[in-house]
Amino acid sequence: MQGKKHWVFKKHTNSIEKLIDVAIYLKSTKAGISISDKTKMFEQFKNNSKYTPRTSLRDKPLDAMTHRLNELSYYMFGYSDKIDGKDKFIFSPLGNLYLKYIGNRESIQKIFATMLFSIQFPHPASAPSETFHLYPYRLLFKLLLDKRLDETVYNFEVYKYLIYIDEMSEDIYENVVRQMLEEREKSNSDQFKYLKENEHEIVKTAYEWQYYVSKLLSDSGILDRYEGDENIDLYHPQKETSKSAPTKRKINNGYIKLNENIKPYIELLLNSYSFSEIPLELGDHFKKSSDVVKEIYSFYPDILLKEIGESADEIQTQMLKLPKLIEAYSNNPNNETSDSFEDILEEAFNMFINVDAKKLSGAGRTDIECIYLTINEKFAVEAKSTANKLIGINAGRLRRHRLLIGAKYTIVVTPRYVPSVKYDIANENIVIIKANTLSEYFYNNIISNNRAIDYQEIQNIVINNLGEDISCQVSELTLSKFG
Repeated sequence: MQGKKHWVFKKHTNSIEKLIDVAIYLKSTKAGISISDKTKMFEQFKNNSKYTPRTSLRDKPLDAMTHRLNELSYYMFGYSDKIDGKDKFIFSPLGNLYLKYIGNRESIQKIFATMLFSIQFPHPASAPSETFHLYPYRLLFKLLLDKRLDETVYNFEVYKYLIYIDEMSEDIYENVVRQMLEEREKSNSDQFKYLKENEHEIVKTAYEWQYYVSKLLSDSGILDRYEGDENIDLYHPQKETSKSAPTKRKINNGYIKLNENIKPYIELLLNSYSFSEIPLELGDHFKKSSDVVKEIYSFYPDILLKEIGESADEIQTQMLKLPKLIEAYSNNPNNETSDSFEDILEEAFNMFINVDAKKLSGAGRTDIECIYLTINEKFAVEAKSTANKLIGINAGRLRRHRLLIGAKYTIVVTPRYVPSVKYDIANENIVIIKANTLSEYFYNNIISNNRAIDYQEIQNIVINNLGEDISCQVSELTLSKFG
């Protein structure tokens, strides 16, 4: 579509089953998405009778695999990232939950509805969305629950009004409803006339919505689709030099409603979260891009867990605060949270079933003394909170701290550091781990309801990497366990 900016829909599948097949494959193969990994994935699916990827003249046509990965990201199953130099697909909490309940139709309906509810514009997996500031599916759900609209949205209204909305408020919403009600006073022929007069701008979006998005949402049990009783042929624009006939799309006067089974749950979501909430900015000046992406994909409401019978008890809810506090206190805004950072790390290391951690602090002492109970061995934890990068580590001082308590090694937890810090700990019984890596490790254990976190897997990484930053190894561990 030329001219005004508008929402761009994903258009490479209208089947939720095809996305699920790719998600299951990624989960079972530890989520590698390098070129060689995608080549293997292509060959796997090429030989699968359920799904034949589109082929081309190239030897290894991987476009279909790339499109599937992009759609998994768009629909909030997870996101792509580079871990220790390797391209990986990292499943979101909701993505993991969806796969856990894959055989339960009612539960995955609600989980997928929650995924849609969490989609924001700007979206990390949709470059055209970067100039918008709203939650598009929250808006759609609210319209589909509006009795003034008979809880109905017509396809035509999607093309004429919804796709151009770039922000949301109560006033904007009311204006949209007013426009839709006025439009419904017009005849089908008037509406088709508008489509025809603007066909080169509208045809692509109309086709994507009618043949891909609404079908996928219907396939997922979120929407009920009605084809209508009339249609019109719209044509794609064509280059003047083209000798072939222009591509034609048959666009109907159909409409959508919420599936009755999912409607009560979506009402609960809208009662708990604002449809006009301001989304996160991808270019937040105060956060790393990767941290913003993690936050966007971390939507995991208690209301969903209660609905599907997942144990969302008060203990787990409180535990889920801990990873976020690790990151928040480690950054030490205004130099006010260093003591809180030590407190939260003490609590974090006590989450290991075989570690007894106690905060010491004080001049000349380590911050946290820990005993690895399995082998009755002590180690020290130093909390280095800083608003800026950590500029140095006094290895001699940490060595003295270890001698005072008989610790074998020191784990330094910090949000960020200058590269020269690595030279400070070289050949020392010290390792560094970034605060967001540690918080991610605990977060995934907590949402997986793993209350028996064994320290041995961290101990093995530490012992084999003394004098180094172990963040990459711990990230790999998290990814291998939770995908």
